[in-house]
Amino acid sequence: MSRAEQDVLSRTALGVFRLNGQFLAISEKLAAPGGLTAAWWQVLGAVLHEPLPVAAIARTMGITRQSVQRIADLLVDKGLAAYEPNPAHRRAKLLAPTAEGRAAIAKLEPGHAEFAAALAAELGPEAFAETAAVLDRLSKALESVAKQ
Repeated sequence: MSRAEQDVLSRTALGVFRLNGQFLAISEKLAAPGGLTAAWWQVLGAVLHEPLPVAAIARTMGITRQSVQRIADLLVDKGLAAYEPNPAHRRAKLLAPTAEGRAAIAKLEPGHAEFAAALAAELGPEAFAETAAVLDRLSKALESVAKQ
């Protein structure tokens, strides 16, 4: 690896760490109207379209299974999610949002839409879409290189 490649890797990593902090701070503000935290929103959002086991949520989000389990249990205790039987695995139950959980997520929609529009206006719609595409490519490349 050349020094230039090392510098690019360092700049990329630092940029992603900074973005992570920025997104977490913004997500906390956006989640508040629904009575959620950013972490609760992240886990609940992962199961809005289909119930998933905790391990699958963790893989999708790139976080530990233990972290997701703790949050999933909190969401269930608060009535925002429920565990359902998993036909594919007797012990690994599926996490699914409840009506109350869906209602909490719905309360975030206006702020989420407003923020997305502001960010698209700042970047321009094409650059905004390209940013998402580049991050997807980076994530896939990291997965591929990490497996080697």
